[in-house]
Amino acid sequence: MSVEINMAGARQMIERAFNNGDLGAVDELLLHSAVDHQEPAHTDFPSHLKRAVTMLRTAFPDLHFEIHHMLAGGDMVAFHSTMTGTHLGPFQGQSPTGRAISVRHMHFLRMVNGKGADLWHLWDTPALMKQIGAVPGSQPVRD
Repeated sequence: MSVEINMAGARQMIERAFNNGDLGAVDELLLHSAVDHQEPAHTDFPSHLKRAVTMLRTAFPDLHFEIHHMLAGGDMVAFHSTMTGTHLGPFQGQSPTGRAISVRHMHFLRMVNGKGADLWHLWDTPALMKQIGAVPGSQPVRD
């Protein structure tokens, strides 16, 4: 598959699933056998991803990922993004605060025939928890 098709698949996953809540995009754009390398072995990644999207969109109904940089070579796609939203629903035991969040992410995807096969990702969870006040004495962070 071409680099352009792989990049388009990665971009569609972010736009359709995360930004628009279209869980059908997971079935269309992720292999059933896909692996999230940050999750325990044998995790059903498509089901896990649908739960993660639902959880994030419940906690942050205006969830939006902005992709800043995207690079691809061969079957690999890498991108840097920022996740923003307003904490209006429960998140990891934290009641809604109404606080705005802005969290940086890095994703590395291996694509097969234009679909996600492997994912490695990092996101600034401590910054998110601080922004929603889950860390005692924390205040919203401004970039």
